[in-house]
Amino acid sequence: MNKPLPQAPRIHSARTPDSGFSCSRPFFEELVDRALAHAKKLGASDAGAEASEGCGLSVSVRRGALENVERNRDKSLSVSVYIGRRRGNASTSDFSGKAVEQTVQAAYDIARFTAEDPMAGLPDAADIAPQDSHRELDLFHPWAIDSEAAAGLAMECEAAAMQTSRRVTNSEGAGVSAQHSHFFSAHTRGFRGGYAASRHGISVAPIASLPGRRVEMQRDAWYGSMRDAAALPAPRAVGRYAAERALSRLGSRKIATTQCPVLFESPLAAGLLGGFVQAVSGGALYRRSSFLIDALGKRVFPGHIDILEDPFVPGGKGSAPFDDEGVRVAPRKVVEGGRVQGYFLSSYSARKLGMKTTGNAGGSHNLVLTSRLTQAADDLDAMLRKLGNGLFVIELMGQGVNQVTGDYSRGASGFWVENGRIAYPVHEITIAGNLKDMFRGIEAVGADAYNYGAKTVGSILVNRMKVAGR
Repeated sequence: MNKPLPQAPRIHSARTPDSGFSCSRPFFEELVDRALAHAKKLGASDAGAEASEGCGLSVSVRRGALENVERNRDKSLSVSVYIGRRRGNASTSDFSGKAVEQTVQAAYDIARFTAEDPMAGLPDAADIAPQDSHRELDLFHPWAIDSEAAAGLAMECEAAAMQTSRRVTNSEGAGVSAQHSHFFSAHTRGFRGGYAASRHGISVAPIASLPGRRVEMQRDAWYGSMRDAAALPAPRAVGRYAAERALSRLGSRKIATTQCPVLFESPLAAGLLGGFVQAVSGGALYRRSSFLIDALGKRVFPGHIDILEDPFVPGGKGSAPFDDEGVRVAPRKVVEGGRVQGYFLSSYSARKLGMKTTGNAGGSHNLVLTSRLTQAADDLDAMLRKLGNGLFVIELMGQGVNQVTGDYSRGASGFWVENGRIAYPVHEITIAGNLKDMFRGIEAVGADAYNYGAKTVGSILVNRMKVAGR
């Protein structure tokens, strides 16, 4: 179902000096320095502080009428204070001098009465990203749009969905959002840095119906999300594609319980990649609450699978010049030839594991899963032919993933495929397996790569899963 949508050349973003922010970068720097100075005055051995601000607009419409207009603006100063191996944290949205001192004092008092943790502390000086290494990654594209214009785009998107077919009879609404943020962070180990970022989106959720003795209704949705509004897909294209998805699900059937290969549509395949990331992240590993404990150097995927992490993709949704602790980041191979080459570690989790930080405090950065077997012609139709007879999944429901054991069980809907072609839509089924087996059972990855947040992957074909139906 996933296919590229045309962009909207008439949606423009514009860089403006303040982009709606009420606080400037120099003000944030002075605020953070003031907090750090007061922490040292109180007797802290180390301290860190971050000042941040976010603002934006979200507009939703339904059935051609304005439903909600929300403007958000929030700001925060977060302070961490260390007394040896004791840590305290406090935050405030009041930037007055008195409030800043009270916040630092609160963090200091918490540290005084907190139990010692041998692994607590700021990053080691050798791991900190020097200021002259902070790259400009094209993350900030403010969108000068007002509520009236946003509502107009949302209505255009929804109208396109409703006009696609007479069988599109209702809508859960459409929305447009424009979000901007910036921050500055520093700590007493020498780190100083910050940047601004933006994220904009458009979405719609139409409902199609099929008349009969019992009226059938099917819902689907689609969206676009980009840092630069000029790169968003055209509203009408989003609306039509969402409607086509809903229409394709009409006439859904239940199927008998079986075992068969399963093809995950690319947005859902990104969720499988997310399951791997969670399993090899520091918190799960040192707590021993992961099904991939001690996986470093071991083959978890077939030999044709590689996973690359690149924090420096210009405009990438997972791009950053440093991690949340100010630690340097770098492109790396997380999986090579199916073998795990690295975990996702912060300074704290790395110390707990007796390892070095990987610069992943705050999460992963622009992961791309690829197969060495993928050809340029391996679009969705080609992947359906590879599937042969089996299930093509386009929606998952529930949270049935056990990160300790890897057991996987999710409600699903999609299409039954026969001889490489879609035969009919299916619903009210459950797919089940174990993530270890599912990872090892990846037979193919499509060339229909889709970016979902900080993850990019094509559709994924898993060789065998249990499908529970009627």
